[in-house]
Amino acid sequence: MYLNPELREKLAESMASVLPITALVLALSVSVCPMEPGLLVLFAFGAAALVAGMGLFTLGVEMSMIPMGEGVGVQLSKSRHLWAVLSLCFVLGMVATLAEPDLQVLARQTPAIPSMVLIVAVAAGVGLFLLLAQLRILLHIPLRRLLLCLYALVFGLALLAPADFVPVSFDAGGVTTGPVTVPFLMAMGIGLASLRSDKGSDQDSFGLIALCSVGPVLAVLLLGIFYHPDGAVYSPAPIPSLQDTRQAAAAFLVRLPAYLQEVGVSLLPILALFAGFQLGFRRFHRRQLLRIGVGLLYVYVGLALFLAGVNVGFMPAGEYLGGRIAVGPHRWLLAPVGMVIGYFLVRAEPAVQVLNKQVEEVSNGSITQAAMQRALSLGVAASVGLAMLRILTGLPLLALLGPGYALSLGLSFFVPPIYTGIAFDSGGVASGPMTATFLLPFAMGACEALGGNVMADAFGVVAMVAMTPLVSIQLLGLASVLRERAARLRLAHARRRAEDIIVYFDGPDAA
Repeated sequence: MYLNPELREKLAESMASVLPITALVLALSVSVCPMEPGLLVLFAFGAAALVAGMGLFTLGVEMSMIPMGEGVGVQLSKSRHLWAVLSLCFVLGMVATLAEPDLQVLARQTPAIPSMVLIVAVAAGVGLFLLLAQLRILLHIPLRRLLLCLYALVFGLALLAPADFVPVSFDAGGVTTGPVTVPFLMAMGIGLASLRSDKGSDQDSFGLIALCSVGPVLAVLLLGIFYHPDGAVYSPAPIPSLQDTRQAAAAFLVRLPAYLQEVGVSLLPILALFAGFQLGFRRFHRRQLLRIGVGLLYVYVGLALFLAGVNVGFMPAGEYLGGRIAVGPHRWLLAPVGMVIGYFLVRAEPAVQVLNKQVEEVSNGSITQAAMQRALSLGVAASVGLAMLRILTGLPLLALLGPGYALSLGLSFFVPPIYTGIAFDSGGVASGPMTATFLLPFAMGACEALGGNVMADAFGVVAMVAMTPLVSIQLLGLASVLRERAARLRLAHARRRAEDIIVYFDGPDAA
């Protein structure tokens, strides 16, 4: 059967990303965590859906979302009507967030606050901070300075908010920057900075996701303080009991239409805004529009398959594994097993592939996709290990997030600004649907088995995944700075030795 070469390449990449986590779960199922055959078949079907879905999604993003985002960003940069541009940024951020599927899930798990109030507040937070990101690019405000002020405000409010609400608020920063909006916003940032020819244009290409991740945290913290909630509960989905492969296939077929509808609703606001943009500016030609249309179809089908795979196949497996390890004789395995899962799981996040490719392109190859992936994997592995230790010990979330953010903000003074922008963007990208539908259930299963407080102890794993890449990516930048400095020192030393040799053989006047 003939396959488009681009699609074949993307499917091969997605298979390489999904196979390691699949092999790990299979290894656990035949060693420390024996699984029911039906659950294992469901997981295998989910892995197949992930491969197909991520391949279609990443190709579709390159064909549609990235050109759309860059086109909107470039056009906004040309506009002389500042308030019109800022208003459009606010509306774009708010409308895109209102339809984000993960936000709907978060709202359902916080009954102490009315769902619509929470959704609108979080969407308004994203819209406001997208507006702030645009102002930062226009006014050349250093991202580091802005992040210092904002996170000081975040942690100040976290001390006033109810303790059970702090993990949910930090998780909100990760789930609201989902796979639909992230590629569009990243490309929009590149477009906004592309018309500038100054030295800081490349580094200002990044930072939109970083700022848009702060808005939801502040919104949920303020709502927690304002509503004085007594608490929140999370009701996990029951682990299915399946008898054969036909029932496993039926589980996917029954749920797939719901995810097709969910993704359609998520894409509609962006499509509507893009249609208005195209009618107003006529930026794209017919052939470009045709390619964008085909790409959007790939995004639509691919993301629906991906969500079906992670929700139907991976979510119950994650919860089952976490619970079985926690009640077993080797509960200490929670941390190392979680670290290995985190290391490989982030490779299967759909938006991570998009981020790594854009970073390599914008940096002209100085920051490679391989280096980015390695730093992200190590960061997420550390975050999951710490999250499991928190479940085992009951350590407060702020005891880990506070030093983590302090370290990441401190590193921003020692690395090139482009690394800070990439690092804070990568936090929102890494905490995507794979984290919400596998790592979070894994943590919840372990927490419930140990008799802990799910809202206080299990929630927060998304926040940890969003925090550690800020450190690991900037450490990558620090290593680059130190290598360049060492190379300059070696070159200067070699020049001095050459001069000394010339002086020795030809006399003092030869130098």
